Amino acid sequence: MLLIKVSNPPTFSKVIFRSKYPKALMLAAALWLGMPMGFAQNPKNQPTATPTPSQNPAPEAGGPQGDIGPIAVPKKKEDEPKKEDAPKGPKKVEGLKENFSMRVTTQLVTVDVGVLSKEGMFIPGLKKENFRIVEDGVPQTISTFNQVQAPITAVMLVEFANNFYQFEYDAINASAVFTTTLKKDDWIALVAYDMKPHLLVDFTQDKREIYGGLGSLQIAMSAETNFFDALYDTIDRLESVEGRKYIILVSSGNDTFSKHTLDQTLKKVQATKDIAIYAVGTGQALREYAESHGLMRYLCPITDFSCRMTYLQADNQMKTFAKMTGGRSYFPIFQGQLREIFGDIAQTIRNQYNITYRSTNSSQDASFRKIKVELVDENGQPLKMRDQKGKDVKYQIISRDGYKAKPQVD
Repeated sequence: MLLIKVSNPPTFSKVIFRSKYPKALMLAAALWLGMPMGFAQNPKNQPTATPTPSQNPAPEAGGPQGDIGPIAVPKKKEDEPKKEDAPKGPKKVEGLKENFSMRVTTQLVTVDVGVLSKEGMFIPGLKKENFRIVEDGVPQTISTFNQVQAPITAVMLVEFANNFYQFEYDAINASAVFTTTLKKDDWIALVAYDMKPHLLVDFTQDKREIYGGLGSLQIAMSAETNFFDALYDTIDRLESVEGRKYIILVSSGNDTFSKHTLDQTLKKVQATKDIAIYAVGTGQALREYAESHGLMRYLCPITDFSCRMTYLQADNQMKTFAKMTGGRSYFPIFQGQLREIFGDIAQTIRNQYNITYRSTNSSQDASFRKIKVELVDENGQPLKMRDQKGKDVKYQIISRDGYKAKPQVD
């Protein structure tokens, strides 16, 4: 059989939705970042967001694949095997009432692990023997182990609603800073949400497309922030994209009246296999000021009798979504923290240890299984690291909490 591989540019959705916002120059981010004033021009005047395969081929690692897979070309009739050459089924064994077969299915689990110093720097040089993985309390045998550095495939999910200016400014500013950390082989899509998510830029490797999409966020049309719906929809779309993916969530974490509940969104996040969420909170400085001056009641609707608890719950939701997927959450108060935060995110997601194992639990019960990753020495004791001066180095392990097992297929 002859296989012809047709490489197709990736798309976040089969239909590219256009934003209802007018294209405009993002002055605040331009001045803050010191970028050329023309970076937010209409994307129609710039190179297309979807390069042709010959001009800009998909990266070998990290880039999503196209919707068109291999095309099978039938063989000529004379090359087809004769029927008598076809393999015969198993012969019946005398003395048995009927034949039977036994199949044992084990699930291959992939875990991306980041080992970071207290300062957030990736710690290289660890070996397979330094890692121990426990699933639901049962130690697992590692099948493959690699230290990898690869381009990233990510969706930047940005809250942009007609609420307080500080929240809008933080959202655009943080998104622009993250865009500066992208490399030429990275794939990035931009989605903004208020009442519903809006796909502003489909997957592209051109930063200018992202800046143009951010530049279109000039006037927020709705005050609603349907956070759960936007996150659920983004995960749903990303599941069809191959490889490891990331969601860079820039949001206040507040939800107004999403169709999906918190419980439904948590189950959706739990079921993700290869998507990590990195959350960056907005409006933290305004919240600090309002709380210290007794003005928190002005940040919530008059019907909300516990505004402070509402925002604390929003923070906790973002922390939970990030932790469940092996990501991290950040809540910056000062604008100067953004470069350090996104540098930390880039360092974490580009450098990691990739580990696979076959679960000892062969049940296909669609249950959620907890994973714990530990670092150990040659004696099986917790690994202790020391710097050049002999001082103990504190480290943290970043990995997902678990995964959802495959359901039984009849």
